[in-house]
Parts: sequence; structure tokens; C-alpha cells
Amino acid sequence: MTQSPRVVLAYSGGLDTACILKYLQLEGYEVIAYIADVGQEEDFADLERRALATGATKAVVRDLRREFVTDYIYPAIAGNAIYENRYLLGTSLARPVIAAHQVAVAREEGAQALSHGATGKGNDQVRFELAYAALAPRHEVISPWKTRKFLDQFQGRTDLLAYAEKHQLPVEATASKPYSTDENLMHKSYEAGILEDPWQEPSEEMYRLTRSPLSAPDEPTEVVIHFQDALPVRLVEKNGRETSDPLELFVRLNDLGRQHGIGRVDMVENRFVGIKSRGVYETPGGTILHHALRDLEGIAMDREVLRLRDSLSPKFAELIYNGFWFSPEMDFIRAAFAKSEELIDGRVKVRLYKGSATALGRESPSSLYDRDLSSMDVEGGYDQEDARGFIRINGLRLRAHKVIVRGAADR
Repeated sequence: MTQSPRVVLAYSGGLDTACILKYLQLEGYEVIAYIADVGQEEDFADLERRALATGATKAVVRDLRREFVTDYIYPAIAGNAIYENRYLLGTSLARPVIAAHQVAVAREEGAQALSHGATGKGNDQVRFELAYAALAPRHEVISPWKTRKFLDQFQGRTDLLAYAEKHQLPVEATASKPYSTDENLMHKSYEAGILEDPWQEPSEEMYRLTRSPLSAPDEPTEVVIHFQDALPVRLVEKNGRETSDPLELFVRLNDLGRQHGIGRVDMVENRFVGIKSRGVYETPGGTILHHALRDLEGIAMDREVLRLRDSLSPKFAELIYNGFWFSPEMDFIRAAFAKSEELIDGRVKVRLYKGSATALGRESPSSLYDRDLSSMDVEGGYDQEDARGFIRINGLRLRAHKVIVRGAADR
């Protein structure tokens, strides 16, 4: 008897992946359901039970939270990764760590194929499959939403619901779905459904991670965040509470950011596949760290290094967003950024208040700030007469340009 080909499916327990699991099983595959814990609020024991009830021969749950924080979230914040100047890349950052462990499970289980439930219109299909290409180039990739046989059977959500009912799949889904969500330690995102009208304001009931800044506490919270080589290493609160474990520190910042309504973004972005998409995001802890670290860089990072780093940061964010975490260009950028982050040490005092994270003070043992040199009251080793020649030299090309322009006008 020929053994069925084995596939590892990235399984979320939602309607799509439940139907795909059953579909793959009926297509003759032995399906291993791989469930990644990246900080979403889920009952993972229940997910495992539902996967087995749907037809998986095995369900594997991996706790990736710590690795997600230390190897993906913190490096992204250190590199000033913001997509299109607004999005802190919560979903984008989770996909490579999920895919990397999916590949590891496939190797452990002797699976020949990898599968996911991402649609053919979105970004996630690209992120998963580019990671597979980099980490498991010889594995078969089964992407049902790009397969004609699957598309002919499933036109949309109504067909999926009918399929789930027919096969009695243990899913909690209804025909009415106001929007699509994704959640992990970094953020919670909302898109599609009622949000497809970019003029439509989201209702306050939609937000799950943060309270409205309008109803946030009237009293601010002050915290001090310590950094070493641009990575957060200690959080000190006014009440004396201290947190230094990387995962616990980030979770605590999320809690504080939630209370004060920090990290909401509503934007229309450009997907890699060429479609504009409206997304709403809540990124409380990541937003606090982003503002604190940018402030520390002001005192501790050399001007030209900062400018060069920031010239590469949009490319860094684009690579993350587009799914190129495991690529030679990403290796190059991260190596360069690691050098720029050396000696970005110190602490920043931050006030959290009604949607904002404001730096109140900063200090660093690697500070490049010279109080005497910058002072208006003492000379501090700066000879102001030198500025005359500095300005004269920088003005040479401006004078030359003006002469040429005036001469052309006279002609």
C-alpha cells in the first residue's frame, strides 16, 4: 500500500484553514496541523483538538513568543522599520518566524509538502512562500487559493461555510463577517469587510487591544526604558516595579500602552501584489519602544551613521513587508544595522498619556552630546570666528549659481 504524501499545514483554526485541512485530506494527503503561538489570545489546546477532529493525523503547537520578540520585533524596532512611514509591521514580522518553524516541523515529521491558507490577493501568500523558497527549496508548496480545482469549488465565504457544514467541521464562523483580523504580540490588525470603504470610520467596539485615547486615564504614567546596543534590557516604573526579561518587558509595555490608548493607526497601504488596502492597527508596546529608541539615538548615534541608517530603513521595512526576511539583501542590511547599533546604550524617560508616548529625558554613557560645546553661555572649545570661513565655503556654489542665473536672464 502506497503511503499518502505528508503535508504540514499552517493551521489557525479559522474557517479557511479548517476547510483546507479537510480538502487536503480528501485529496489524499496526510495532514499535520502546525499551530504557532506568537502571542494571539487563543485556547491552543482547543485548536489542537479541533485540528484532530477535522482530520489531521497530528497537531503540533509551537510557542514562538520569546523568539518572536528577541529575534524579530526588537531588531525591527532597532532598525526603525516603519512601512510607508506608519505601519510597524506586526503581521509582516510574525510570518517569517512562523514559516521557519513550519519548515522545521516538516523536516522533523518527514513531510514532503508545506501549505498555508493565505489568499491569492494578499501579502501573506508571498511572505510564507518566499520563506519556504529560502528555507526549504525542495519542498512542494500547496497554496489552495491559487489552485484552479480549489477555486472552482470555493468562490468565497458562503461556499466555505457550506463545506464546513457538510463535513461537520468544528469551526466558529458565520456568513456575516464585519472585518478580518490578525493578532500577535506585536499588534492586532483589522482589514476587509466594512473597512473596505476608506471613508468609513471604525466603531470603537472594533478595537480589542487598546482603549480609546479619549477615555484613557487623566493621569499619565511615566516609565524609564533602558537600552543596550539598541535593544531594551530593563523597564522601570514609578512604583518601583522592574522588568528585565525580554518577553515580559514587551508584554508589560503592551499592557501599559493598552491602558493609555497608544499605537492606533488607520491607513491605506500598498500591498506587494499591487493592490491598495486599508488596514487598521493597534501596536501599543512597539509604538512606545519606537519613540523611546529614536529619542536615545539622538544623543548616542553619530549624525552620519544615523542619516545612512535612516536612508536604508525604508528598504528594511519594505523587505519585511514584502516577505524577504530570509534573503541576502536582508542579511546585508541587518549586518550594517548591527554595527550602527553598537553603543546605543542608555535610558529614556517616557510619559504615556492619552494615545501618546513622549520622551521627557534621556542619558547615555555613549553620549555624543557635549553640554559646554552646545551652550550659548560658554565657548566650550568652539571658536565662533571659524564659522565665518565655514559659511563662506558652503556659500561658494550658491553665489556661482546666482551669477549664472542672472547672466542667463540678462541674455
